[in-house]
Amino acid sequence: MRPVQRGELLDLATYEKMREDVRREIIAAKAPRRVHVGAHVTVLFENRRTIWYQVQEMLRTERITDAAGVAHELDTYNEILGGPGELGATLLIEIDDPAERAVKLREWLDLPRHVYARLDDGTRVRPVFDARQVGAERLSSVQYLRFAVGGRVPVAIGIDLPSLAEETALSAEQRRALEADLAADR
Repeated sequence: MRPVQRGELLDLATYEKMREDVRREIIAAKAPRRVHVGAHVTVLFENRRTIWYQVQEMLRTERITDAAGVAHELDTYNEILGGPGELGATLLIEIDDPAERAVKLREWLDLPRHVYARLDDGTRVRPVFDARQVGAERLSSVQYLRFAVGGRVPVAIGIDLPSLAEETALSAEQRRALEADLAADR
């Protein structure tokens, strides 16, 4: 997917004036891109607009205005988008209890090798994870991944780690949203 460019970002004052409207728009855009896989894992597919929003929010929260800081945020979040024919996503491990979450993040250390997108012909596409988010002893509860689906829309997202084994079929609305994101590359 084409990366978000510096010229597309708004200055903090302009963004602040538009923020509530933008926030509503982004919540609506994320809804069909959010896939729950079992009780504790959500995969949120990203696109240029959701990444633009993430950058704007980081700039706002951290009050970043210097060129180097803005460039760093753009580079960091644009990595999630991946290249042509790929789908970028944020994987969220959602466990409210901090003690239980700490245990599971150690137990599920192998999770990155067990996530997949299933295509209509049954092919399982494993994502590339950001290695900086997987420690020697535990995972981060937020993971960034890219599925090299070759421009094809997945029909399901799954996990085959025995303790988390689950697959979620994508709805027609979810497939249409991902199809639109992939079409934006062409």
